Amino acid sequence: QIGILVTVADVIHSWTVPALGVKVDGTPGRLNQTNFLMNRPGLFYGQCSEICGANHSFMPIVIESLPVNHFIKWVTNSTNS
Repeated sequence: QIGILVTVADVIHSWTVPALGVKVDGTPGRLNQTNFLMNRPGLFYGQCSEICGANHSFMPIVIESLPVNHFIKWVTNSTNS
């Protein structure tokens, strides 16, 4: 289970990753939250689905899901450094 908090500084953005069934709006001056379940490893791609400005097409979203044992190894190695 993954929880995320979303906020923005400029204009409304609508953060979406269709393969995970998640979409949440980011509104200036507000804090929004959502959660979703990732039950398989892989790369998941998304985008901002609002027309939020000139650089809208340069806002890709990528989420990488790893097996739990890889995550634990990564956390263990990063705390030992």
